[in-house]
Amino acid sequence: MNQAKTAGSGSDGNIPINPVWIIDDDRSIRWVLEKALGRENIPVRSFSSADEALAAMTNGTPPEVLVSDIRMPGSSGLDLLKNVRDRFPDLPVIIMTAYSDLDSAVAAFQGGAFEYLPKPFDVDQAVELVQRAIAQTKHQVGAAMEAGTVPEILGQGVAMQEVFRAIGRLSTSQATVLINGESGSGKELVAHALHRHSPRRDQPFIAINTAAIPRDLLESELFGHERGAFTGATAQRRGRFEQADGGTLFLDEIGDMPAELQTRLLRVLSDGHFYRVGGHQPVKANVRVIAATHQNLEDRVRDGLFREDLFHRLNVIRLRLPPLRERSDDIPLLARHFMQQSAQELGGEPKRLTDAAMKYLQGLEFPGNVRQLENLCHWLTVMAPGQSVDIADLPGELRDESRRNESCDWQTNLAAETDRMLATAPGQVFDTLTRSFEAVLIQRALHSTGGRRIEAAQLLGIGRNTITRKIQELKLDATKDAESAIG
Repeated sequence: MNQAKTAGSGSDGNIPINPVWIIDDDRSIRWVLEKALGRENIPVRSFSSADEALAAMTNGTPPEVLVSDIRMPGSSGLDLLKNVRDRFPDLPVIIMTAYSDLDSAVAAFQGGAFEYLPKPFDVDQAVELVQRAIAQTKHQVGAAMEAGTVPEILGQGVAMQEVFRAIGRLSTSQATVLINGESGSGKELVAHALHRHSPRRDQPFIAINTAAIPRDLLESELFGHERGAFTGATAQRRGRFEQADGGTLFLDEIGDMPAELQTRLLRVLSDGHFYRVGGHQPVKANVRVIAATHQNLEDRVRDGLFREDLFHRLNVIRLRLPPLRERSDDIPLLARHFMQQSAQELGGEPKRLTDAAMKYLQGLEFPGNVRQLENLCHWLTVMAPGQSVDIADLPGELRDESRRNESCDWQTNLAAETDRMLATAPGQVFDTLTRSFEAVLIQRALHSTGGRRIEAAQLLGIGRNTITRKIQELKLDATKDAESAIG
């Protein structure tokens, strides 16, 4: 009976228990990889067959990376790959193969393998490949592996409560949903929540960013292809629609989908069938589609860049996700969560933002939305010198007021400056900002009238005595003519 082996647990105790699983019926191969990865403090669990690994995956938490031989008694590595791709599409699978199996390895690569490792392999190359798989997927594997591990959306403010209510109302529905929201605002988290609280919650959730995949590959990625459909298609491949069968397919950045694929998507949504690339038999699509975009699809329809009939098919229920600047009251909650999360990932104690720094963050625009705040908290966890993070510890670009506000309107600038002063100069805010505001008004009016105070006062709607007194109080250098001198 095969024993699970764990290597290199590390002294801090924060390394995941089973990030890498090795499946090979050759005991020597398992031993070599266990030792090599153990030297890098990467824990390993080994299995002598694909069936054992599948059973462990069913009964427990899947790994971060899976390394499997392609030919074994019982289920093959390709069978294992197919099962993993169906259930955990973001879990990277590295296929090991003898040189004589190279065609099978290429087929595995076309079928979704992260990479293939030819035998006999260089041990350092194998370790580097595993490390690369861990590095590229550590932020997304957990979310895609099972719905129960997807974090709930954080938010206590009014704006997010509307989103939560919408998700609740849709919990018994399987209707198509279109999510509008800026980049980084959390559209995929909302899609996950819609799936998790839907009748399809026990079926797959498959996500694809249509803007991130080259248009030449997108059709095959969505609908799959038959063997021989094009150069390199050495085996049949199931697309995302088939992977999501019975569950939910999340199409992110749908506004960037090429026109020819818009036509194919419309056909799927209309009659519930599609054809693999190079295929002649229709495949039934039992899939709930949730689409998302940061663009205004009505404008793209008007400009001829998006099909109007497809827009109406997708726009059954519209859900607007507010940008972070409209939910600044959620920033403290989000920041504390991200600081805690970053500390856990790095194996340290979470740092704490001072009240002044937190108020300052609430006054920022955050054009990158929640993703930008998350990245900032990770940066602070690594770069801030102490456990207490103040305004001075923030990155320089966030402390540069002119760059931060150059594209904002004056009310937004005023709000940001107010928040900054509330944090840095309490007790002086009203007087300082009021004097600055009055000075700008009077100076611009005097400039407009060539320095004539009475006309300037009339333009502003105040009395001549008031403007004279304000000029003196504010110590403004005004040009006096004969008329203003009389007053």
